Amino acid sequence: MTTPTAITSRDNPLLKRLRLLAHESTAYRKQGQVWLEGDHLCRALLARGHRPTTAVFTEACWREAPHDLRDACDQVVTVPEALMAGISGLDSPAGVGFVWDLPLSGSLETGLASVVLDRLQDAGNVGSILRTAAAFGFGQVLALKGTAALWSPKVVRAGMGAHFGLRLVEGLLAEDLAALDVPLLVTSSHQGEWLHRSALPWPCAWVMGHEGQGVSAALDAMAARSVRIAQPGGEESLNVAAAAAICLHASAVARVADGGLPSGAGL
Repeated sequence: MTTPTAITSRDNPLLKRLRLLAHESTAYRKQGQVWLEGDHLCRALLARGHRPTTAVFTEACWREAPHDLRDACDQVVTVPEALMAGISGLDSPAGVGFVWDLPLSGSLETGLASVVLDRLQDAGNVGSILRTAAAFGFGQVLALKGTAALWSPKVVRAGMGAHFGLRLVEGLLAEDLAALDVPLLVTSSHQGEWLHRSALPWPCAWVMGHEGQGVSAALDAMAARSVRIAQPGGEESLNVAAAAAICLHASAVARVADGGLPSGAGL
């Protein structure tokens, strides 16, 4: 059984680093690590076969923690509840958190079904789209420059563990997408063919544009197809995360119809 190290000073170097990771949106880029707070995110990491470098428990949580969390890694520390509250980015601090070394950032993978984020600003939207991508079989999410940081604390919380099953690439330019070698599909509120009548290609890359400005002109020019979603209620447009869910689900359904759903998957 792992024996934890007790930390009682808020000036401990580990706790200082955790406060940065928990509160600064791009601290992970300099630290090369991410802070995962709460039982759900910690278990999601383990479920994908990953191991944290450090596990942090409150003293009370450690006494009651199940063995899978206690034995998740070799370096375990306990802290008083007050110190965990000082780290936490949550309204109600969790009793456990993991520190995980981020995988090395790679280049985009050619031929992989992907979602492209074009300057999306809202962390909740970005995290929601990551969850949708993972659910509907899109293995890669590509963030263009100007998009909210994919591993920021708010995006990680909104992603609810989807990060660990996706290939994530940040800081791309529009011209980098030429290497994808799959059709780019863009969404529009006012033009293009109707989604429910489209024969959708697979694999493909759905482009989700800025919440206010939509897809950039450069990406629009690169697109193989422009698609719009029927809105009988008459609203001007949909929230980008809602639009992404509809479009990616449509691709997944088309894949089922063509017999391309992976074994063991379902809709």
